[in-house]
Amino acid sequence: MSTVTGNAIDWRLMRRVMHYVKPYKLTFALSAFLTIFLAVIALVQPILIQRTLDNYIVVGDYNGLVLMVGLMVSQLVIQTIAQYYQTYLTNALGQSVIKDLRMDVFNHIISLRLKYFDKTPIGMLITRTVSDLETIADIFSEGLISIAGDLLLVIAIVIYMLIEDWKLTLITLIPMPFLFLATYIFKEAIKTSFQEVRTQVSQLNTFLQEHISGVSIIQYFAREDQEMRKFMDVNRKYRDANIRSNWYYSIFFPVVEILFAVCMGLLVWYGCKRILSDGELASMSASKHGVTPGLIVAFISLLNLLFRPIRQLADKFNTLQMGMVGADRIFKVLDTDEVAINTGHIKAGPIEGDIEFNKVWFAYNEENWVLKDISFHIKPGETLALVGATGAGKSSTINILNRFYEIGKGEVKVDGVNLQEYETGFLRSKIATVIQDVFLFSDTIANNISLNNPDITLEEIIKAAKDVGAHEFIERLPGGYHYNVMERGATLSAGQAQLISFIRALVYNPAILVLDEATSSVDTETEILIQNAINKLMEGRTAIVIAHRLSTIQKADKIIVLDHGEIKEMGTHQELLRIPNGFYRKLYDLQFNSAGISR
Repeated sequence: MSTVTGNAIDWRLMRRVMHYVKPYKLTFALSAFLTIFLAVIALVQPILIQRTLDNYIVVGDYNGLVLMVGLMVSQLVIQTIAQYYQTYLTNALGQSVIKDLRMDVFNHIISLRLKYFDKTPIGMLITRTVSDLETIADIFSEGLISIAGDLLLVIAIVIYMLIEDWKLTLITLIPMPFLFLATYIFKEAIKTSFQEVRTQVSQLNTFLQEHISGVSIIQYFAREDQEMRKFMDVNRKYRDANIRSNWYYSIFFPVVEILFAVCMGLLVWYGCKRILSDGELASMSASKHGVTPGLIVAFISLLNLLFRPIRQLADKFNTLQMGMVGADRIFKVLDTDEVAINTGHIKAGPIEGDIEFNKVWFAYNEENWVLKDISFHIKPGETLALVGATGAGKSSTINILNRFYEIGKGEVKVDGVNLQEYETGFLRSKIATVIQDVFLFSDTIANNISLNNPDITLEEIIKAAKDVGAHEFIERLPGGYHYNVMERGATLSAGQAQLISFIRALVYNPAILVLDEATSSVDTETEILIQNAINKLMEGRTAIVIAHRLSTIQKADKIIVLDHGEIKEMGTHQELLRIPNGFYRKLYDLQFNSAGISR
């Protein structure tokens, strides 16, 4: 929940929002000028009506009446044009600000450490990046500038009414304190209601994102009815929050109408009383200080002008408040300090692939160590295989190498240089990783392979696909390399998606290759198909292979057996098999015996 619960405007947040207005200072200035202009010109029509009645209609001056009608039409045309540009500019300003802010938010989110996403729902981040940002646009289109214009209009109307006849003004505005009280109560009530609506929107988005992404699991286990009941509960809470906010409106606006009617009644009563007590209309029209029919009609128009912004002020204050709540949430994301550290000074140059872990300790939280005192050395061009049960620390090792997480103790070096000395983007550009859970974007096969890198040509993509043995199946697809694989590669088989991710690694020509269960999702025939390409790719490159199938790592230069974050054994395939009752030997016997293979 946001901390913005006091005044409608948090000036600290407003200053940060206004920072994004700087590139659009001219648009902001024009919007502010037009807002002031509209507040002033709105007074012109009641004044013209008053003058027309008192100075021309009462005395029967037809020519003067035509002149005044012409002036009123001109005023309406000018006001309409000014209103159009003011509305357009304020909305354009708001959308321009959130465009820039959304770019900053997205750029910040994709630079955050994986640790942040481990504890933050994706749906919440979607809410921040989409709907919370829209509330900031409302600060300009319906909030700050609009409120300033409305307040200016109210002040101008009251001043003009007091100048014209202060007694009539004071009598007419007797109900105003009650209106201000009702507006304040409504503002406080609707503020709390809107905050609840924003909370429920975030929860609804989170629920939808998680369950649509995991729809296959829901269907596999026939959980549709149960999950539908959960969604009904989330949806009901969102509905109830909106109904509560609408209920406050249903009370506030009738109260405003009643108070408006009372003001109008007092105006007509006291004004007509003054008129009747002053004698004939002709003498009144000549009186400088008397109440005239024109003044009564002008005051009726001014009351309408006065109540129109007052009706909306509470709502606009809450629009501004919600913009501040949205800004608070957005800037909390931007202020997140879990950004991947990118201070390394090495941003270019060759990497040979010499990797050294020296007494590395690592934990996802401060209490439970996932890796404990890990030390090993891989020379350039060597292949290291990591084996062990699930949770042994294999994937954590490669996450550390990519600097997705920072180690707690120890040191990791590449080519004898501490990882922290490398610029993160440069380091990762030299490491290609093929993971078990393949992610493909809703885009063409070529773009999924190159990741829209303009330096990678279609010819290079095709060559890599031929090396992997995937060229034929890609060519058979409609459009070939321009075939859209849809979201998460839904139109491809698991094996085909895995092959595409493997081509992706090939075209980036890495110095270090990481295969994290890279062949676990492909069938035996496909695995054989890419094995030669794997061997070719590994030539002259350092490779780290994580595999449950020991048959795929027997040629590794070094095999490390991990168990509960500790290195239990290290050596070649033959060396480890010779260890009596060793971890590797047990794993080997278990796999080959269960597969019915004689050694």
